[in-house]
Amino acid sequence: MTDQQIKDMILEIVADIAPDADLSNINPDVRLREQIELDSMDFLDIIMELRKRYKIDVPEEDYMKLSTLNGCVEYLRPHLKDR
Repeated sequence: MTDQQIKDMILEIVADIAPDADLSNINPDVRLREQIELDSMDFLDIIMELRKRYKIDVPEEDYMKLSTLNGCVEYLRPHLKDR
């Protein structure tokens, strides 16, 4: 997967979890929770969707690495390189 495909994948998951969120102006370097209304349960839903859709298990100690869109790309790139 390319970096853009990973970003699109994350934004698709976020759109499913927070359908009213405006994702058109997301700054990839700012925490997602600061840009759209996501609470801790929403964030856990994102983690669960990664597991369900892409078979990626994210250990709890790595959750903060997924706080920004660019952080998601950096973290997920090696997990998705062959897809």
